[in-house]
Amino acid sequence: MKHIFNKGQDPTKPTLLLLHGTGGNELDLLPLAGRIDDEASVLSVRGNVLENGMPRFFRRLAEGVFDEEDLIFRTKELNEFLDEAAEKYRFDRDNIIAIGYSNGANIAASLLFHYQNALKGAILHHPMVPRQGMDLPDLSGKSVFIAAGTNDPICSPLESAELQSLLEKANANVELHWENKGHQLTASEVEAAASWYRKFISK
Repeated sequence: MKHIFNKGQDPTKPTLLLLHGTGGNELDLLPLAGRIDDEASVLSVRGNVLENGMPRFFRRLAEGVFDEEDLIFRTKELNEFLDEAAEKYRFDRDNIIAIGYSNGANIAASLLFHYQNALKGAILHHPMVPRQGMDLPDLSGKSVFIAAGTNDPICSPLESAELQSLLEKANANVELHWENKGHQLTASEVEAAASWYRKFISK
């Protein structure tokens, strides 16, 4: 997968896995990583699927309707890429925190839904529920921050609350942060994510 790896100053910190939104690329969220933790290593990945020339992490059938078969395949592909990248760049495979926006947040949530040990935690900006009706692995010890908009036309507040509930039922520790905004990524939700992250890594 096309990606950037920037080695951090502090190898004890989590590696930040950056996952862009539809039409973005591996450069998009680099400033975000700096605001979350400027000493951590960063692995920023570009989605392998193109929709009208726009990179994504998996196909969709329509707005808000995921191609489930492709989602499962791409989630497996990303999980295997993380195994390879950890070996190649010598970072701790068990200490990865995903930071995803929109489509990137959805594939990060899908990693949590499908693979018990894919991520140690995740910061999900405007995610949807990746799959319905599946049994999640035991996510004890995992921490997740969800940023959601009360007026988000793509991802309804009900869906954000449902994702929180599903992750909590799987024993993850979830914080849901609301912005009185739409689907855009706001500076204030990034600040909220940064303060959540500081609490998370000081545990």
